[in-house]
Amino acid sequence: MLPTESPDSFHALVGGEPTFRRLVARFYELVAEDEVLRPMYPEEDLGPAEERLRTFLEQYWGGPTTYSQGRGHPRLRMRHAPYKVNPDARDRWLAHMRVALTELRLPPLQHATLWDYLERAAHAMVNTFDD
Repeated sequence: MLPTESPDSFHALVGGEPTFRRLVARFYELVAEDEVLRPMYPEEDLGPAEERLRTFLEQYWGGPTTYSQGRGHPRLRMRHAPYKVNPDARDRWLAHMRVALTELRLPPLQHATLWDYLERAAHAMVNTFDD
C-alpha cells in the first residue's frame, strides 16, 4: 500500500498494484489474439496500452494518481473516438476482461463491484453501430 493510500480503498482491498497488474496483463494476452481488438492498437508492443489501462484503473479505484500525472484527465470517450467501438468490439472487450477478472479469484463482492464498473465503462465507449 502506498503511504497516501487509504487502507480501506478498493485498490488496497483487492491487493493493490499486483492485482491490477495481473488483471490487465491477462486481459492484453487475450487482446493480442483477437482479430477485432488487436488492430485498434497500432503499436507492435501492447505494453504501453497495458500500462495506460492499469494506471487508469488503479487511480479510479483509489490507488496512485500516476495516470493523471502522465496523461491528464482520462477523457475516455474522447480517447476512444478514433476507433470503431461497436457492440461486437465492446462484447469482445468484455469477454476478455471477464476471463481476466475471473482468474483473479476475488471475493464475490469485490468481483461484482469491479465487474459492474467495467461493464458500464465498456457500454459507454460504444461510438458506432456499424460493422
